[in-house]
Amino acid sequence: MIDYLVAMINVRIHKAKSAPTRGASAVEWAIITAIIAGVALGLAALIRGLVEAQSAEITSNFGGGDSGGGGGGE
Repeated sequence: MIDYLVAMINVRIHKAKSAPTRGASAVEWAIITAIIAGVALGLAALIRGLVEAQSAEITSNFGGGDSGGGGGGE
């Protein structure tokens, strides 16, 4: 995911540098792209944290997975 974002930023920077009016427009594109990348990375970190928390809760509710299952009761 990070590789995709870096590639996208590089393409936008290249387009901005090669455009005939590249002054303020290039800066605006760089800022917008950085903001979007930051938001995407923040959401990815948030989602990862939530998934890991749910995984830990599920594992603890099922005894941690160390009991090896079970069967019959005799």
